[in-house]
Amino acid sequence: MKIAILTRDSTLHSCQRLRSAAEARGHQVAMIDPLSCYVNINAALPAVHYQGETLGHFDAVIPRIGNATTFYGTAVLRQFELLGSYPLNKSVAITRARDKLHSLQLLAREGIEMPVTGIASSPDDTDDLIRMVGGAPLVVKLVEGTQGIGVVLAETRQAAESVIDAFRGLNAHILVQEFIKEAQGRDIRCLVIGNRVVAAIERAAKEGDFRSNLHRGGKAQAITISDREREIAVKAAATLGLAVAGVDILRASRGPLVMEVNASPGLEGIEGCTGLDIASQIIEWIEQHALSGHHSETSS
Repeated sequence: MKIAILTRDSTLHSCQRLRSAAEARGHQVAMIDPLSCYVNINAALPAVHYQGETLGHFDAVIPRIGNATTFYGTAVLRQFELLGSYPLNKSVAITRARDKLHSLQLLAREGIEMPVTGIASSPDDTDDLIRMVGGAPLVVKLVEGTQGIGVVLAETRQAAESVIDAFRGLNAHILVQEFIKEAQGRDIRCLVIGNRVVAAIERAAKEGDFRSNLHRGGKAQAITISDREREIAVKAAATLGLAVAGVDILRASRGPLVMEVNASPGLEGIEGCTGLDIASQIIEWIEQHALSGHHSETSS
């Protein structure tokens, strides 16, 4: 098969792992920067142009599109879909997952438990918003944030009001979320491929922080998860229409809560912790689906 990996940085660990796994299985791989693509949106002859040439057909496309390039990256991915390439994750699913508010609303509609979350536009509603999520301490998140950036723990009511007002002053869209104290700065990253969790790690925040992201200095270890956690992770990925996803779960006293669903999960931390070859499992999934007409399986 001919496989394209859409990435702004082909040196990233996950991109290199996917490339080597695909090549080891006999596939041709091209690394393509989506921002260097330009598309011909044409009913008769749609095309993707790259570095002055028209790209030929790819059997499959693996999107490794960063948050900053979601809009243009998914537009380019959509064009590949139009040309008949199998997307590991569809453009519509990535767009859904990147909008934290929309994704939480979709998860709630399917009865998936999550921390109590609120959003409000008017400063007049700040008091009630804080009360709604159980008061301080609480978490304030930028809707567009990623890897723990734009996530603030407000320990007191006064701090919460200040943070909310500051974000509003920047015209930023924010979510206010219940703080799950019993999670103790830990969460579980479940890596889902299709209808199963292929790996799970527990991430712990570094001393003095509550964000467990590995990019922020968190530590990780392999972990065995419960059947309920497994079921919730698979359901969360399927709800957003993602074939491959990183589902972040908090262990709360009332049961597992989905915190976030990542449409482009990194492989370095989870492969390093578990010793599993997840990149090859992703390529196997593509082999099973790209050539068998299962293109609509994860769409909605």
